[in-house]
Amino acid sequence: MRINGETQRLKLTLGALATLESQLKTGSLIDLVARFETGGFSAADVLALLAAGLQGAGATLTVTDLAAADIEGGPMQAARVAAQLLVRSFSLPGEVVAEDTGLNAR
Repeated sequence: MRINGETQRLKLTLGALATLESQLKTGSLIDLVARFETGGFSAADVLALLAAGLQGAGATLTVTDLAAADIEGGPMQAARVAAQLLVRSFSLPGEVVAEDTGLNAR
């Protein structure tokens, strides 16, 4: 994912997931996954998820930084990458993950 002209990696570590869970208004990561599956996610969900992924990969960008950042592809690309990050984080090893969205996760 390119943010402010720089390629950024995203990774949802257990610590990043715990931070994300504490920031959610609905309580659990399962609720967040369900919101993305049904299209009921908010811009705040996307920002929180991407910020957690960035921090999990070692970046220092915060939700506030990300909210003001230039994200290549705009809000729709940000939402696609956030959804893909969730899919990759909750997939079993060896499962096929759908289309590449520019997510450089490990």
